[in-house]
Amino acid sequence: MSTTADPLAALATLPGVPEAVESMRKAVDRVYGHRVMRRRSLEIASEAALRGARGSAALAGADWALEEVRRRTDFGADPEARPVGAALRLTAEAGQLLSIWRQSPLRVLARLHLVAAGGAAPDDTVGRPRLGGEPVTEPLVELPLPDATEVAGRLDGLAGLLLAGSSAPALVTAAVVHGELLALRPFGSDNGLVARTAERIVLIGSGLDPKAVCPAEVGHAELGRAAYLAALDGYVSGTPEGMAAWIAHCGRAVELGVRESTAVCEALQRGAA
Repeated sequence: MSTTADPLAALATLPGVPEAVESMRKAVDRVYGHRVMRRRSLEIASEAALRGARGSAALAGADWALEEVRRRTDFGADPEARPVGAALRLTAEAGQLLSIWRQSPLRVLARLHLVAAGGAAPDDTVGRPRLGGEPVTEPLVELPLPDATEVAGRLDGLAGLLLAGSSAPALVTAAVVHGELLALRPFGSDNGLVARTAERIVLIGSGLDPKAVCPAEVGHAELGRAAYLAALDGYVSGTPEGMAAWIAHCGRAVELGVRESTAVCEALQRGAA
């Protein structure tokens, strides 16, 4: 990452990033301009939350049909259902944490991990960054695991960047938060779910998606695990090309989330949903 006074803004100038930002903004503007959004935005947001949670859970290994997610009410009895329940809880919690995020991002991350765990863990590892020697369960991400000292330092650095503020577009900030949490895997479990929820919080809290109708999680799932991990490799490399590719990937995910919500708008307009 750049060492300039505003490293996030520096990332926004990398080749390909301004185009990704502009393409995403145009997509977001289109869905916000849809005539149905003016009177039924709460319904669209509710559907976007459900679909976003389904997408995040799919990347965590529970790729359920949307109607199954909609139908189920008990996610505790079946271990395979746990990521779905965790994703739903996290999506519901995200909107409640916006003001706290602006003051203490690390406190929000700890809260998100507690919510993801759902009180299931019997020990004190939930809701705090891992200590030296503590294991991490994150089957999707197989990158080398930073040690606890590096994790603590980089989390503090990330929080400092966020609290200092930046002129960078929301997409850049959201992508860095998402990528850094996946690279660090600071918690013993559920890091992917937490990272995607943190991305959601940044996009909503920045004002880019204030009504929470542009679920990037949908797009990440649609683009697929292989593309997700390949883009993450670019972020972890720290090269300008790799960082730009990760940011563009996150922008495309938002655009696909917008497409999903636009389809919901069209269905509502036809009276089919």
